[in-house]
Amino acid sequence: MELTIRKGDLLRELQLFQGIVDRELWNVRIRFQSSILANVLIEASDNGGVDMVATDLEIGLRSRCNATVTKAGSLTIPAKKFYEIVRALPDTDITIKKSAKGGVRVSAERFNSRMQTLPRDDFPTLPESVNQKESVLLPRASLREMVKKTQFAVTGEDTRYFLNGALLILKPGWMSLVATDGHRLALVSITREKGDDDKTELQAILPKKTLWELARLLGDGDEKIKYTCGENHLFFNLDDRQLISRVIDAQFPAYDRVIPKTNDKVVEFERDRLTSAIKRVALLSSERSRAVKFQIDKNRVDVASSSAEVGEATEALTVEYDGSPLEICFNAQYVLDFLGVVDSDSVSLEFKDETSQAVMKPVGVDGYEYTYVIMPMRV
Repeated sequence: MELTIRKGDLLRELQLFQGIVDRELWNVRIRFQSSILANVLIEASDNGGVDMVATDLEIGLRSRCNATVTKAGSLTIPAKKFYEIVRALPDTDITIKKSAKGGVRVSAERFNSRMQTLPRDDFPTLPESVNQKESVLLPRASLREMVKKTQFAVTGEDTRYFLNGALLILKPGWMSLVATDGHRLALVSITREKGDDDKTELQAILPKKTLWELARLLGDGDEKIKYTCGENHLFFNLDDRQLISRVIDAQFPAYDRVIPKTNDKVVEFERDRLTSAIKRVALLSSERSRAVKFQIDKNRVDVASSSAEVGEATEALTVEYDGSPLEICFNAQYVLDFLGVVDSDSVSLEFKDETSQAVMKPVGVDGYEYTYVIMPMRV
C-alpha cells in the first residue's frame, strides 16, 4: 500500500479516533484485549479514497478522506503515536507506504520514519448498518444541543449499568434525550420536522462514551444525520463518518416519575449572577460535600457555605419572592453544571420544601424544553 495525503485532512480524522483508542477509557475487559485495539485500520482503494477505522469493541468510528493512492492495500498502525507524528509534521503532503519487510514508512519533506504494524486480519470486523429496519434523519444542531445539555448527568458508576448512558426517544415531530445519575436528572425535548420515517417510536440507551464521541463529531453545521437503530448496535452517519455503538441492553428508569408535579414555589435568578455567587461561595464549602445553601426569604436569597476546616461564606442575591422563608441545600457542582450549558439570561428554581426534588429551567427560550431535576442535600 502506498498513498499521499494532505496533513490537514489526515490530522482532522486522526483527532477523532483518539478518544476511542485511549487506553485510560477502556474498561477492565477491554484492557486485556489484543493491542490491535490501540491501532487504527487504514484501507486505501484504487478510486482514491482512504478509509480509516478504530474501535474498542464497544464503540467504533469509520472515516473517509481524499488521498492520492499509488497502490491499494490496507494496514494497521498505532493510532496515538501516528497522530503525534502527523501533528508534529509541517503543513505539507504526507506519504504512507507499507514496507515489503514489514512495518510502514511515514514521510514528509525531509522527515522519514518507520513504525511497526500488526496484521490486518487481527483487526475486529465492525457491524454494518445496511439492511437495518429503523432509520431516521435527525437535525444535527438539535442533537448537538441535546447531548451538550445532558451528557454531564450520566453516571460514572459501572455498578449501575442501566444509568451508564442517556435515553434517546424519537416520536413523530419531536425527540428527547434524558440522563440521570440518581442525584440529578437532565431532560431535553426538541421538536423536529415530521417525515416519512416517523412511523414508530424509537428508544435506545446511548452509552456515556458514545455521547462524548458523538459530541466531538457533531461540531458545527446544520446537515441532517442518519440515525439507524439495529438490534444490538446504533449507527450515526455524519458526512463521511460513521459512529457505531453497542446498545445498552437494560431498562432505563421511569424518569417521568422523578419530575415533581406539585412544586408551588418559584424563584428566578440572573444566570450569570447566580453562577458567580455559587463559584465564590463554594470556595469555602466542604470539599467532600461541595454543599451550598439557598436561604430564601422575601425578595432575597443568600447563597451560603460553611466548612469546619476552612470557614464560611455568603452572598446575597436580590430576587422576586413573597413566599414563606425556606432553606434548601444543593451540591454546588450540580447547579453549576446546569448553569454552564443553558444559554438564557435567567433561570428558574421551582421547589416545594427542603427535602423534595427541585427543578431548574431556563427562562424565555424557544425551540426546546429543558428540565433539570436536582435532589436537595441534607447536611
